[in-house]
Amino acid sequence: MPAYNQSMYLELDKVIETNKGQKGAVMMTLQSAQDIFGHVPKDVQIRIAEGLGVPLSEVYGVATFYSQFALDPRGQYIIGVCLGTACYVKGSKDVLDKVVETLATPVGKTSPDGLFTIKDTRCLGACGLAPVMMINDDVYGRLVPADIPGILNKYRA
Repeated sequence: MPAYNQSMYLELDKVIETNKGQKGAVMMTLQSAQDIFGHVPKDVQIRIAEGLGVPLSEVYGVATFYSQFALDPRGQYIIGVCLGTACYVKGSKDVLDKVVETLATPVGKTSPDGLFTIKDTRCLGACGLAPVMMINDDVYGRLVPADIPGILNKYRA
C-alpha cells in the first residue's frame, strides 16, 4: 500500500472545499484526487463523499463508471491486451495468459514490483495487427505468447 502524507490529504480537502456545491463536483474532485494520490482508494472516496455531502455510493459509482479512474495503484506501465473479436479469434487470450503468467499478476492488478498493471481491453483499433497489445503508447501486433517475455524485459531495464 502506498504511503500518503498529510499534505496530500490537506490538498484534497482544499479541492473538496473549492468544488463543494458546484455542478459536477464529484467528477472534478475525483479527477483532482487521482492527480494527488495516483488513484482513488476507498479512504479517499469516503473523504470526498463526506466533504461534498454526497452518498459514498455516488462517489464510488462515478469512480467505477469512468475508466480514467483507478481504485488501486497503477504501475508505471499499463499493459492492455485486446480481447475484441479479431484479436480473440487470432489468439489474444493466450497472449494475455502469457502476460499474467510472466508477471505472476492477475488481470486488473499491478505487479508486486509496481512496474506493470494488466488490463484486458475490448478494441485498440488495430484489428489488422491482431492480436494486439499496448504498453502505455507502444503498440505490439501479430503477437504470439512466446513474444511476451522479451517485450516485457524491455520495460524492466
